[in-house]
Amino acid sequence: MGNVKILTEGDTSMLIVFGEEISPLINAKIASAVRLMKQQKIEGIVDIIPSFAALLINYNPQVVSYGTLKKRMQAILSMDLDTQEAAKRVFEIPVCYGGEFGPDLENIAQHAGLSCEEVVEIHSSCDYLIYMLGFLPGFCYLGGLDERIHTPRLANPRLSIPAGSVGIGGSQTGIYPMDSPGGWQLMGKTPVRTYDPQREIPILVNAGEYIRFIPISEKEFSEIKEAVEQGTYSVTIREEGVQHGN
Repeated sequence: MGNVKILTEGDTSMLIVFGEEISPLINAKIASAVRLMKQQKIEGIVDIIPSFAALLINYNPQVVSYGTLKKRMQAILSMDLDTQEAAKRVFEIPVCYGGEFGPDLENIAQHAGLSCEEVVEIHSSCDYLIYMLGFLPGFCYLGGLDERIHTPRLANPRLSIPAGSVGIGGSQTGIYPMDSPGGWQLMGKTPVRTYDPQREIPILVNAGEYIRFIPISEKEFSEIKEAVEQGTYSVTIREEGVQHGN
């Protein structure tokens, strides 16, 4: 188990702390632990909530006691979580950059000393690890934003940002899953619904998976939006080999 700590969080929750830093290695260990828990189908677990460096487990004490659950988790954590194999799942999210969809793209470019085209190329050139979900349903905390385009949040947050807006806030980038206030610099928009309460599985992605932003034109945006509304659009998902978490 190393430095992993198991803590109580009230009468119905357990917190497992894997470390004190944000890193792909720690996140991979958390993802491995979650996979093993799901494989073992431990009775009494109500919800599993991964975060940057910890894992919150909500459970029904009438079904499983804290002591029994702790023993089960100690057994899982005693395994070599680095060797738990899983394919890297990458969700390709189409984004129309700039214009009415990205009113702050020029601000981002000026702050970086780059052209808008260079910012888009940098932003769409890597796979972003989803460390955790939170803030809003389906909001992804992504890791891996290139330092060249780190941009401060707006001095005066907007009262309303449309769902699907893609922005940068400091060292992070992400997608607003629903209409909401926000202070991130908006650089584009996706027609894909990362959160849809009408879907069987409302949230499109999970922690431990990846997002890749794919630049598209306004015409392609309109076509994909129509397909999404008709229920005929499917996000492309790439699976790349086997990840070992190190």
